[in-house]
Amino acid sequence: MGAPSAAAVLERHFLELRCTLLDMAAAFDRMERAGGFAAVASDPRLAKLHEGLKILQSSGDDRAERIQLLFSDPYVEGWKQK
Repeated sequence: MGAPSAAAVLERHFLELRCTLLDMAAAFDRMERAGGFAAVASDPRLAKLHEGLKILQSSGDDRAERIQLLFSDPYVEGWKQK
């Protein structure tokens, strides 16, 4: 059996993806409505989330890999010996 068609993948994942987008939008809204947003506006974690959203909007079939790398620590040669 071959890989599913793009239409089948969309059908299978649409509601879950919609829910995830709504959840993310609500979290960003709560953050901005909360007191002290200016203090976290320059937080590097928030910048990474925004960068992840840009990756999602880009084209290609490696978005998951790029987002994983965005949130991963860089590889350090000899890390186990330290």
